[in-house]
Amino acid sequence: MDAVTLLDATLLPAIAIAVFAGLLSFLSPCVLPIVPPYLAYMGGVSVGDMDEERAARKRVFTAALFFVLGLSTVFIFLGMAVSAVGRAFLQYQDWFIYGAGIIVVIFGLHFLGVFRIGFLQKEARLDAGDRGGSSFGAYVLGLAFAFGWTPCIGPILGAILGLAASEADVARGTTLLAAYALGLGIPFLLVAAFFPRLKGAMAWMKRHMVAIERVSGVLLVTVGVLMLTGQFTALSYWLFEKFPALAVLG
Repeated sequence: MDAVTLLDATLLPAIAIAVFAGLLSFLSPCVLPIVPPYLAYMGGVSVGDMDEERAARKRVFTAALFFVLGLSTVFIFLGMAVSAVGRAFLQYQDWFIYGAGIIVVIFGLHFLGVFRIGFLQKEARLDAGDRGGSSFGAYVLGLAFAFGWTPCIGPILGAILGLAASEADVARGTTLLAAYALGLGIPFLLVAAFFPRLKGAMAWMKRHMVAIERVSGVLLVTVGVLMLTGQFTALSYWLFEKFPALAVLG
């Protein structure tokens, strides 16, 4: 295995974690419950129209697409920024990793209910004004969503930002935040496209919010421990040993 392949291989576990973290952010208590009315507002329709009219769902899907582009814009720029900072302080990279690992473990223990951090219990929603029913308005709302919900999704987002900073490479850090945006954004598009079929699944998720928070906590603690112990590289070796076909991605 050459050095370039190994370098790329170390990013694969982090990408998988980033996508899964985005999905957990979508399932968080301050995101999932507002998805149907939020999508309906962006599309300029009612929730009932989403349930009954195919044309309405097409409008909502277009709005959802621009919404996801908006939030992805913010997350990708965050990835560029934190990885650039990590690169500028490359000589302190180990300290960055240890510090980020400790913070991520603390966030994970918060989700597991070991203790509660007050400011993480709050939401900070930005008012983007009357933007419903237009693609541009949906894009603006995506920008507002990415900024305004950070207190709620912040622990999970912070873990991915910590990974991006530890990469100390702009392209790799940006890739991680793009993967996070993908994990958060695709469920929005699926709900917009298949709302009637997914109502039951969304109701089940709402009933199991506590379990979802616990899964989030386990993920964060695991990521934090991997960062503190330097096991991402070892995990990459294991992936290549078990799945040699992944070498084509290197």
